[in-house]
Amino acid sequence: MSEYEFYQVVKKPPIAWVYLNRPDKKNAMNPPAWKESIPIFKALDADKNIRVVIISGKGPCFSAGIDLMAMANELPELMDNEQKGGVKWRLLKKIGALQDAISCIEWCRKPVIAAIHGHCIGAGLDMATACDIRICTSDAVFSLREAAVGFVADVGVLQRIPGIVGQGYARELAYTAKNFDANSAKQMLLVNAVYDDHDALMAAAMEMAEQIAANSPLAVEASKDVLNHGMGKTVDEGLKYVASVSTNIIPSKDLMEAITAFAEKRKPKFSGE
Repeated sequence: MSEYEFYQVVKKPPIAWVYLNRPDKKNAMNPPAWKESIPIFKALDADKNIRVVIISGKGPCFSAGIDLMAMANELPELMDNEQKGGVKWRLLKKIGALQDAISCIEWCRKPVIAAIHGHCIGAGLDMATACDIRICTSDAVFSLREAAVGFVADVGVLQRIPGIVGQGYARELAYTAKNFDANSAKQMLLVNAVYDDHDALMAAAMEMAEQIAANSPLAVEASKDVLNHGMGKTVDEGLKYVASVSTNIIPSKDLMEAITAFAEKRKPKFSGE
C-alpha cells in the first residue's frame, strides 16, 4: 500500500486500486489531488505486475468536484480583475497542468475502471470520463457542473464525454449543469452497468478487472492505445495505425503461449512479453 496526501494506492497484483481518500470533504479535489495523480499513474504504467487499475472513492461518494477554496492559493489569477497578459499566460500554463492531472489516466497503458458511488460532480466527472470504463451504484449522482459556477469545463470532460454519450446528451449536460441519476447515466451509456449497493459495485469492478487481467497484457495495452488514437480520426486513419501496432507486437511470447495453450487444451498464462 502506498500512501499519498489525497490518494491511497493499494496494489494486489495484477490489479491496483486507486482511492480518492479525502472522505471528510467528499473527496473534493484539493492541490494534492492535482499534483499526485501524474506520478501515481506513471508508476502504475511502469509496473509490470499491474495489468488493470480501479479508481474509486473512500467515504460517501466518488468526488464532489474541485475544492475551489483549497485551490484559491494555487490559482490567484482567477480573482485578478486586471487580467493582464502575464497573468493570463500564467493561468494558461496552470490550466495545462490541471489537464495533465486528468489526462494521465488516459495516458496510462493499463485499462482503468471507474467504480462510482454517490456524487460524481464536476472534476469528478472529468476524472471518470478519462477512465476506460465506468460502472456505478444506483445512488450515484452525476453533474457536469461548471456552467453553474461560472466556468467552462476546461480539463477534459467536454473533449471526452461527446465520444461516450454523443453530442446531444453532452451539450444538454454541459448547458444545463443539472444533476442526473444512475439510470440516466446508463441510458446515455456514460456507465456500462448499475449495481444495487457499494459492495456489489466493488465486487463487479474486481470481477471485470480479473477478466481483463486474464488476457494478454500486450494485446490489451495495444487495444487501449489503438482506441485512444482512433478518437477523432477517420476509419482509414485508424486502420493504418492499428496495422502498424499489430505489425510491431507480432510475434510475441503471449501469442505463442496462446497457441500452445490452445493445443494443450488449457488456459494461457500470459507474461506480457
